[in-house]
Amino acid sequence: MVQLFDDERIDYLLKEDDMQIIQSPTVFSFSLDAVLLAHFTYVPIKKGQILDLCSGNGVIPLLLTRRSRAQITGVEIQKRLHDMATRSLDLNELNEQITMIHGDLTNMKDELRHSSFDVVTCNPPYFKTPAKNEQNKNDFLTIARHEVFCSLEDVVKACKLHVRPGGKVSMVHRPGRLVDILSLFRAYKLEPKRIRLVYPKMGREANMLLIEGIRDGKADLTILPPLYIYDEDNTYTAEAKEIIHGR
Repeated sequence: MVQLFDDERIDYLLKEDDMQIIQSPTVFSFSLDAVLLAHFTYVPIKKGQILDLCSGNGVIPLLLTRRSRAQITGVEIQKRLHDMATRSLDLNELNEQITMIHGDLTNMKDELRHSSFDVVTCNPPYFKTPAKNEQNKNDFLTIARHEVFCSLEDVVKACKLHVRPGGKVSMVHRPGRLVDILSLFRAYKLEPKRIRLVYPKMGREANMLLIEGIRDGKADLTILPPLYIYDEDNTYTAEAKEIIHGR
């Protein structure tokens, strides 16, 4: 039996799934962006190496095991979240496929080989670090949401460092950072290949961005159809329901 601490709970990963994950309302609970990134990401089906940066409680590595038998490595800087992730691996008996590393993505030279992963995924902090008096009083949430320990450039640099030539990098972020992301991808030889904007519902502004790049790829960008999460009656759209329910 996996041990829980403080206000931790065990949730089902998807609505119609037997996989479980350890979460905490005051430390970390995954949200829709992680589910969308895992669904958007290209993954090798039978073999290969996948790296997930900013892993949090390990949600993306867990989700990717539903689509791939590749070896998956997750990196998380917060010790408490890393511990939650490793206990979720025990809970689902996935220690042979997933390895969690407690470390800083800006300095992984002793833990990860350069240019060795087929796919790199990342759900990074979205916001630049605010002044101290503007930060969330909960340090766990501040670090997860704001660029306290890594900037967007740090993230893109790490992705490029560890993905093999011709390998793919996928990321979820906010649309307001699109120009920054495109500029950094190009600067680090990650050619943008696919972009999809996510909208709460039709008629609203996009609030999420999914992007994929290929290391040393040729210029050829595809803008995918928009993804709408809710219909006008505030129920999930058919496509969103399919993604969220894991079908």
